[in-house]
Amino acid sequence: MAGDCSFDIVSQFDEQELVNALDQTRREVQTRYDLKDTKTEITHSKTSVTILTDSSLTLKSVRDILESKAIRRNLSLKIFKPGKEENAAGGKVRQVIELQQGISQELAKEISKYIRDNNPKVRPQVQGDAVRVTAKSRDELQGVIALLKQKDYPVALQFINYRG
Repeated sequence: MAGDCSFDIVSQFDEQELVNALDQTRREVQTRYDLKDTKTEITHSKTSVTILTDSSLTLKSVRDILESKAIRRNLSLKIFKPGKEENAAGGKVRQVIELQQGISQELAKEISKYIRDNNPKVRPQVQGDAVRVTAKSRDELQGVIALLKQKDYPVALQFINYRG
């Protein structure tokens, strides 16, 4: 096993970048003329972001701002899983946006099967919410990365711990 190369496929995001994007969104909402008096609140927990605002129209505007700030901070939009809009107290509208992190067992199995079908020399292995891919040469691993980047998965994939 000494000559093997490997890397891990994970789905995670930088928590601090998300906090920065939320802070920038709050600042822009407070200063934008059309959103200034909407009393919009954006709260953040470990697993979700909640937007509370006056109407569906302002909710859509705030989400657009949040998404543009996230993209600028190199966060994938696939980490956001918006829930449905619901009415809140005082005639306001609330939306909870779940934050997706980690690869589910079903998706990990699907990814490893896809890798095995297309690259028989490569050995994928599911490890919790990550997939470790091992091969004899770096070229095979780079081929797997290119193959996975072409396919569109419901979560953002990162390739870390590349060991040659």
